[in-house]
Amino acid sequence: MQLSVSESNLPHRALWSRLQILGPYAPVAFMFLVGLLLLSLSRAGLMVWQAERVMATGIWPEILLQGIRVDVIQLGLLAIPLVLLVPVLGTRRLWPVWRILSVVWVVLSIVVLVLLEVSTPTFIAEYDARPNRLFVEYLKYPHEVIAMLWGGFRLELFAGIALTALAGFGMAQLMRPWREAAHRGSDWVLWLTWPLVFLLLALAIRSTLDHRPANPALFALSNDTMVNSLILNSAWSVAHAVYAMRNEARSSEIYGKLASDEIIEAVKAARVQSLDDRPWLDDEAAPTLIAQSATHARERPLNLVIILEESLGATFVGSLGGVGVTPELERLKAHGWWFEQLYATGTRSIRGIEAVVTGFPPMPAQAVVKLDLAQENFSTLAQILGPHGYESEFIYGGESHFDNMRRFLLGNGFSRVTDQKDYVNPVFSGSWGVSDEDLLNKTHERLLQKHAEGKASFTFVFTSSNHSPFEFPDGRIELHEEPKGTENNAVKYADYALGRFFDQAMASPYWQDTVFLVVADHDIRVRGDTLVPVERFHIPGLILGADIPPRSVTTVASQIDLAPTLLSLIGVSSAHPMIGRDLTREPDGLPGRAMMQYDQHYAWMEGNQVVVLRPEKPAAHGVYDPQSKRLSLEPPPEQAATLERRALAHALLPAWLYREQRYRVPDDALPQLADDPRDKRSML
Repeated sequence: MQLSVSESNLPHRALWSRLQILGPYAPVAFMFLVGLLLLSLSRAGLMVWQAERVMATGIWPEILLQGIRVDVIQLGLLAIPLVLLVPVLGTRRLWPVWRILSVVWVVLSIVVLVLLEVSTPTFIAEYDARPNRLFVEYLKYPHEVIAMLWGGFRLELFAGIALTALAGFGMAQLMRPWREAAHRGSDWVLWLTWPLVFLLLALAIRSTLDHRPANPALFALSNDTMVNSLILNSAWSVAHAVYAMRNEARSSEIYGKLASDEIIEAVKAARVQSLDDRPWLDDEAAPTLIAQSATHARERPLNLVIILEESLGATFVGSLGGVGVTPELERLKAHGWWFEQLYATGTRSIRGIEAVVTGFPPMPAQAVVKLDLAQENFSTLAQILGPHGYESEFIYGGESHFDNMRRFLLGNGFSRVTDQKDYVNPVFSGSWGVSDEDLLNKTHERLLQKHAEGKASFTFVFTSSNHSPFEFPDGRIELHEEPKGTENNAVKYADYALGRFFDQAMASPYWQDTVFLVVADHDIRVRGDTLVPVERFHIPGLILGADIPPRSVTTVASQIDLAPTLLSLIGVSSAHPMIGRDLTREPDGLPGRAMMQYDQHYAWMEGNQVVVLRPEKPAAHGVYDPQSKRLSLEPPPEQAATLERRALAHALLPAWLYREQRYRVPDDALPQLADDPRDKRSML
């Protein structure tokens, strides 16, 4: 093969002249050379940007060297279609077709790599990791994503589009010599050498001779997960996340395996230390089924309202060590149960919904709100309360189809959804829907209506004003800082709206027959330089209303403990599969426990002892200090084996329950003991 090109000293033409010895494989080699250069430069730039955290790990040479290894894997994956087609299209007869196809494929491949790399800084700033499964999931919601990008990341959006377009144009120009290349050589030589080329490509993609090919866990070289993600490139990070999504129900097995009976036994044994006397029901269809008799006997069960606050981490709450932009929440905590050590189970809103509304523990797979087998007959508070005469409603300020919330909730016990289309003349509308004022005004209106109708009700309210790009109406608060559109200002506005709502609620007739829970779904931008940034899972929680007395709950608690606790406080006895603790049964001073899913890491915390499960690596142990807000890794304690087994059982349980469809309340779970036809499962 020779290149029919004009004489030129341009570097890329000189390079093409040298690549001609590779025949039809020349564009593959060119893609590798350009791709390795671009990805290495991108990685180096990210390392300079995050220099403090990179240098703290001491592995910057490994980041560069192992990064090249990852880039070879990704470029090998992109080269597969071309290499597979070479024996057919690389022949003399189809040479013109091969030149056009290979040019298009190489240009598109480099454009995709550049697009993902230029998206990476903004993604890291928001999620403290390279683009991963979230990058793909958000593509399902173009309206919300485009509005968010336009409102809060306009400069980054234009820069990304410009750089990607420039990359496409530049690659097209660099490929011009190949579009003029003439075919030389024998087709027989091509067919004889192809198996060797394919074998070399397969080895490059596998990147190891071990029994398992390379995966992201192989490149987890430090305790800082963000720094570890720099070793990858964003295309491979996204591709591996998409691949892992195919088998999500079994994803917890990345930590190890236990038989199903061992899982259930370990989970049941773990509850003994909390002094919880609720009996387990021996039900094969729902092996975690519990008979819970409410500790607060009531003539008529109280109504329930859960207000899930977007991104309201402890980092914003002064009394929990935060910046102090929640004065209304601080005022309200004197009226009820205030949680001092409450921890979210994950880092996304649907994970918070999963934990608070269903009591379901976290797993490395997607939250069940979006998984197919959980779209019906999956236990939620709405399903548990339904047989007791409760009607359940979801109130949201945006579009309720986002993250599959509407489908999941209506399929599992909720009878009504109120969302953005139901607001007439809202005070303010932004990228994520109407303001928290509008949302809570609607909630107040609906609670008054339900009280007038005498209906037992469960109302689930989900706020959104504290979401990037942090839009809210003018003139409501004294700004914490300039400019207006910051997270601290948005939290302060959300807090203002919350305080205004509770002032209305306390003066309303429904206050005396309603229990309220205010809790965050997760903290904002969860990140840190440890295996699991425990301090960023710390969230506020407050239960108030009716006759709830003031109390400081000091035990370590998880979001999954809230639903069982609320059932006792509102006076509903029931059978349910939730493994969370009923905190009304516990004395003060118990160490407690929490569980946290952080990407592929799972943290199990008992008191201040933490064990972190990692894919294909030994568990790590540490001690968390809530005062300094630091997790210090330490040698395994004497009870390491017990902690690891307990953590593994709780990490494996949700995937097994989901896969086997056993997180439900069977119709015959309890005998019909109540005379009240509204209360089919009452044990009082």
